[in-house]
Amino acid sequence: MSDSSSLRVADRDREELADELREHMVAGRLTAEEFEERLERAYRASTRAELEALREDLPMGLATLQMALERRKAHLRRRLLQEGGGAVGVSLVCVAIWLAGGADGSFWPVWVILAMLVPLIRNAWHLGGPAPDLEAVEAHLNARRARRLAKGRRHSRSRGLPR
Repeated sequence: MSDSSSLRVADRDREELADELREHMVAGRLTAEEFEERLERAYRASTRAELEALREDLPMGLATLQMALERRKAHLRRRLLQEGGGAVGVSLVCVAIWLAGGADGSFWPVWVILAMLVPLIRNAWHLGGPAPDLEAVEAHLNARRARRLAKGRRHSRSRGLPR
């Protein structure tokens, strides 16, 4: 389902719109009567399209912007944690190989660990540091995903598998 406008809404979605409508009324964009009418329609709404119709002639409110930013940050944090889980897995495999080989010589898995951690630390800093740069984190994660997908397609073609 690619059209999210037909998705059903939760009470939380209705409450968020109610808060946004209150913000617009306080700012003078809605009269008390318009606010009450939209509020009633908001609480009766069952789909995203119905909620969006109530805000389509209003600018995006500060509360909405902050909620959208927090959702985007949470999404990027989840993606970063997934990348971190993969890095930990690869690092543990390398350490296990080193240990199985008798743990002789230098601790060579440190180079794998560093190669995995540097991008994660950089992205974590961009995401949660003093000047968050969500675009940089998202661009880096999207580029890594695109490389993995391209590598997977090349691998499946070389084995003669259908696309």
